[in-house]
Amino acid sequence: DRYWSGAARRISPEAPVPVLRVDAEDLRPGGAANVALGVAALGARCALIGLTGDDAEADALERLLTAAGVDGRFERVAAWRTTTKLRVTSRAQQLIRLDFETPLPEQGAPALRRSLAAAVDQALAEANVLLCSDYAKGVLAEPEPLLAAAQRAGVPVVVDPKEPDFERWRGATVLKPNLAEFVAATGGDALADQDTLHARGAALRERLGVEALLVTRGEGGMTLLTADA
Repeated sequence: DRYWSGAARRISPEAPVPVLRVDAEDLRPGGAANVALGVAALGARCALIGLTGDDAEADALERLLTAAGVDGRFERVAAWRTTTKLRVTSRAQQLIRLDFETPLPEQGAPALRRSLAAAVDQALAEANVLLCSDYAKGVLAEPEPLLAAAQRAGVPVVVDPKEPDFERWRGATVLKPNLAEFVAATGGDALADQDTLHARGAALRERLGVEALLVTRGEGGMTLLTADA
């Protein structure tokens, strides 16, 4: 995540848009890397495994994670670019966000996923939890080997899913969709009340064989569904 901030004091003569004089730039690990920062901030040792491009953004990401005590174990992909989101702000107001990203190239993707699974399998020997943070960029399109490796190692799996097809996460320990993702995965209709959420959640949890389903609901808090509560 890259942030440009400054003062916008005039309108461009070329188009009806504000002209921003950039005074400051801030770089922060985003996406799954931000999750890793949270884990490290709680005092846990965290290894972050994933794919990046072979570019300056990947260099910056690794420096930021090392400084935060996160063990970044990335495989660099020459034909890919590190996902970068640029936010331009003025006086705490976001003017625009620019996303620099491309899907994982299909050519070579199966081999990259196998390499990722092997790295996860090796890391599980010293892990207490496997956390899969999916951002639908193609890296976690086929998570079955990760789930199988965690099962062999006796390590629980927590999943933050992105795609509406939750079936591929069957057998995970905890599934944590937000409300919109939960609705999309359970029928696509808006939830009328709490009872509907509970009923759909219980059915989804049992179908997928997960121990717990945690639905984050923004200002509505969170709903945690287990076998008995």
